[in-house]
Amino acid sequence: MTGSGAELRRTLGVGDAVVIGLGSMIGAGIFAALGPAARAAGSGLLLGLAVAAVVAYCNATSSARLAALYPVSGGTYVYGRERLGPFWGYLAGWSFVVGKTASCAAMALTVGAYVWPGQAHAVAVAAVVALTAVNYGGVQKSAWLTRAIVAVVLAVLAAVVVVSLGSGASDAGRLDIGASDGVGGILQAAGLLFFAFAGYARIATLGEEVRDPARTIPRAIPLALGITLAVYACVAVAVLSVLGAGGLGQSVAPLADAVRAAGVPGLVPVVRVGAAVAALGSLLALILGVSRTTLAMARDGHLPAVLATVHPRFQVPHRAELAVGAVVAVLAATVDVRGAIGFSSFGVLAYYAVANASAWTLSRAPAARLTPAVGLLGCVVLAFALPAVSVAVGAGVLAVGVVAYGVRRWGAGRG
Repeated sequence: MTGSGAELRRTLGVGDAVVIGLGSMIGAGIFAALGPAARAAGSGLLLGLAVAAVVAYCNATSSARLAALYPVSGGTYVYGRERLGPFWGYLAGWSFVVGKTASCAAMALTVGAYVWPGQAHAVAVAAVVALTAVNYGGVQKSAWLTRAIVAVVLAVLAAVVVVSLGSGASDAGRLDIGASDGVGGILQAAGLLFFAFAGYARIATLGEEVRDPARTIPRAIPLALGITLAVYACVAVAVLSVLGAGGLGQSVAPLADAVRAAGVPGLVPVVRVGAAVAALGSLLALILGVSRTTLAMARDGHLPAVLATVHPRFQVPHRAELAVGAVVAVLAATVDVRGAIGFSSFGVLAYYAVANASAWTLSRAPAARLTPAVGLLGCVVLAFALPAVSVAVGAGVLAVGVVAYGVRRWGAGRG
């Protein structure tokens, strides 16, 4: 059966869903985000990580409750539409699709920068084409490839932690937890580090493809988040103990610099390969999630209806995947990493703000509303604590989406 009424095939269990979440979170972010976060927070880096984890936990809890109630593709686009109204669902979907499409380009360019710096754009485009083809062949193949990527990345990160903490260069005195750059620096670091956490919603966007979603999704999201937090904390402590906050803040490739400072330069190429593989894992899961939200928005008429078609054999939204892959390939061929991620963090925090506001409506009990309230406040605070350029560009892109929605409604009213 082909068409907007076709349903996706439910093939994923808890383990597969957790792996897809890990592939989304434990990606290139941990290889790149620690340096900018240390520059923002100084000795408050670990506090920033803790704040990001608290907000991520609130978002994960809200997402899990909503995903169990609405186990269909689309994630917060669906939750916002059902709990708050069509506009808020659309705004969440717009924030996700635009922000994460930019993230896809950033991850592709990260692959290029590590694999072949002189031809980063060409490698990035090739990576997008290859992974779009993998997703086109069915989500189960994507889950197996993601499982392999996560295993490689975790092995590399474990090596970095063991080498760093086991070296003579490691000094616990460098783990000076404080607020040397003030509360603003800690919050900005949390906003930057949150980018590395933002992957558990990928599990929710697969709600139509998991077995027994009411049981699977609420279990998979916290499991994936907890594993990711433990990994990030270990890596941050290990790298800080070797480089210190100052050295980490000046590092472009902090994990590679950490193993070099620990006296094991032979491990540097391994870390570079690990970073490239991690970026591939993130790109794979990002394309998967963006295409599912595109599918849901197309089903509701916010995007062209042709994108709502499900492939009769592979049972995937093949036209949505091809469209997302084409847009990401163009971006990867034309923009730089900074331009690609400039508004991505702002957009993803806006997305989760809608998720928490949606979860707020599920119960009138004060205890049940505490988590989504903290999550909503955290998303707003972290979004506006980001660098001014990111805030301005992100707000501008959201405004474009609002105008587009208004024009569409106005045209429908006149018709």
